[in-house]
Amino acid sequence: MSVDYYKTLKVSRNASEEDLKKSYKRLAMKWHPDKNSENKKEAEAKFKQISEAYDVLSDPQKRQIYDIYGDEALKSGQFDPSSPSDRRGFKFNSRDAEDIFAEFFGGSDGYSRSTGGTVRIRKAAPVENKLPCSLEELYKGSKRKMKISRIVLDGTGDCQVNPVHQADRRTYFLAAKAVLPFWSKPTTIEEVLAIHIKPGWKKGTKITFPEKGNHEPGAAPGDLIFVIDEKPHDVFKRDGNDLVINQKISLVDALAGKTINLTALDGRELTIPITEVVKPGHEQKIPNEGMPISKEPGKKGNLRIKFESRFWLFILLVYPEECKTFFASVDIYVGYARTHRGGVFVV
Repeated sequence: MSVDYYKTLKVSRNASEEDLKKSYKRLAMKWHPDKNSENKKEAEAKFKQISEAYDVLSDPQKRQIYDIYGDEALKSGQFDPSSPSDRRGFKFNSRDAEDIFAEFFGGSDGYSRSTGGTVRIRKAAPVENKLPCSLEELYKGSKRKMKISRIVLDGTGDCQVNPVHQADRRTYFLAAKAVLPFWSKPTTIEEVLAIHIKPGWKKGTKITFPEKGNHEPGAAPGDLIFVIDEKPHDVFKRDGNDLVINQKISLVDALAGKTINLTALDGRELTIPITEVVKPGHEQKIPNEGMPISKEPGKKGNLRIKFESRFWLFILLVYPEECKTFFASVDIYVGYARTHRGGVFVV
């Protein structure tokens, strides 16, 4: 049975390219299967007919053959042997209806074509939120539950519908992830997400929840991204994988030695003996007591103790020559004295 593509597309036989496009867009939007859930089979048939009609009439060669010989001859390739040479060997290839639809509602509306002809689907812009974490959480790891609100769309105009997952469409759906139709209505929903913070994570680490961001018409749902932000700590300061602490020390303890007791970030009590003479600028490293290294399980950075003693300032100013001999290094003395010259002795 012969098909009247002009009637299907509701255009005249002398319709221009622009006329064809306008009519196709209007009819395709009206009969797209995802907009006709109650009469989906009828819509699928109509949508396919509309797409086929546009495919033929928008192609000058196909349209010329159709106008002369009809749709059956066009599809079978059986023409008059005396037909022009540019029609000989012609093979009719019908394009997929969703491919055509994607071309019209592409680019900023959700689709773009690569040079190879494959359809790539745009994702909605990601949503980023800061996730403030204490140093203890980043040391031990933790679990958080975050309540979020986001904009979602459905495919019928009704609210409160989660994204559809379909794998049978080649272009309208990609990797079983729904691209939401252009007529969808927005609504805001709330959801609770579980976040697992791993030991050793740093400021700037990103946790991505695919497709948990906002929805936009004609696009795949965007991602939701949490970015780790590190809260200041009262005792420790982080330096890469190391933990740094500033420790005040008296002159007697600096000369005679002492034991320092610290509470680690995981609650352990650390006893650190100081057996060397603590000179100005002295720093003591305790291996494997720093932050966990996330990419090397079981390994940690160093704990670095930086000593502060203003008693040395008084000694340096009052007994400069003796200090030179004691430190056995003129550079240490001169550098420290110049830095603190004019300072005030603090007990």
